[in-house]
Parts: sequence; C-alpha cells; structure tokens
Amino acid sequence: MNEWFPHDLPWPATTQAADGMPRRAWSVAEIEAMVEAGIIDEHERFELIGGEVVPMSPKGARHEMVKAELNEHFQRLHVDDYRIVPETTLRLDEKAFLEPDFCVFPRAISPGDMRGYDVRLAVEIADTSLRYDLGRKPGVYGAYGIPEVWVIDARTLVTHVHRRLGAEGYREKIEVPPEGEVVSAQVEAIRFSFATLGLRPL
Repeated sequence: MNEWFPHDLPWPATTQAADGMPRRAWSVAEIEAMVEAGIIDEHERFELIGGEVVPMSPKGARHEMVKAELNEHFQRLHVDDYRIVPETTLRLDEKAFLEPDFCVFPRAISPGDMRGYDVRLAVEIADTSLRYDLGRKPGVYGAYGIPEVWVIDARTLVTHVHRRLGAEGYREKIEVPPEGEVVSAQVEAIRFSFATLGLRPL
C-alpha cells in the first residue's frame, strides 16, 4: 500500500490555490514518473489538463454496467480500419491527458502512440461527473481537434453528441434519447441504440 495515497481513502486530497497565486504546471512525463516511483498510486483516477491534476470521481455500478454493454456491442462491430479501445490514456500534449471511456482511432496506430489528433471519436459515460463532462470536457477535446465527442448520461441514457468542430467549439450539439440510434459522423459503422441493447433509464 502506498503511504502517500492509501487505498482506504475514498477520495484523494485536493487543494485550491488562493486567487492570483501562481501554480506549478505538471507535465505528463513528470506524472508518469511519480506513478512509476510509487509517489502517486497507480489506481488513483485523475486527468491532467493544462498541467493541473483534476481528480475523477469513482465509477459507480451504473457507469460500469453501461460501459460493459457498450464495450460488448462495439467489439462486435466490423470496423476494419479503426480501433475502439476502452479506458486508454489519451495523451493530448506534454501537459495534458484524459481518460475517456472509449477512443476510436486508426488501426494502424498502436494505443500507446495515440495522440489527440489521431482520435476520430471520444466517448464519455457520465454519472456523478455529468456536469463536468458536458461543461469543461468537450472544450478540452475540441481544443485538441477531436472532431466528435459523445457524452452519455448513465442514468437517463441520453447521449449528448458534439460534432462539426469549428473555431469556437462544436457547432452541432444534439441529444439522442435512449430509444434513438446514435451514429458516428466520423465512422458510420459505429452506431448503437440503448433500446436494442436492452438497457433502460433509471
């Protein structure tokens, strides 16, 4: 057990700098080195945005059920030219990485070499993190040129689709109800409907 981040803590300690005080920006390489050295527990969930560590809430049972059903469905799809990879670290640049639930990127690229500009579609499944995933997160994805983002509300099963990326962000934002079919504009073979998958809103 790591003495700095014991497993029995429900949430990592957080701090908030005083207004106007400078903050030190961490790099992806520094964070990875701290994980390797055991300073940061490898099981701790967080993202790095602009050099700032953003803790992520624990994934609940509903989130995991939705993710498992989608993963089984996605892996049955015949998408020869693309990988659909769950829970892989998306390194955006030297000071940012995200942990989307699914990334879609060309099969010729190995997951370890994937960068933001390689991703055609990012999928987030949100439960307690819905406000964050619909607020700041699409802005981060858009800033790194990811053309399509889906944010799925794990409770209502509404899929918030962000498309048509422009200078001011995603120009098209639609909500697809659970009985509707969600189809990727980037890779048409990637599609699903929660009604077909047998999942129902809470």
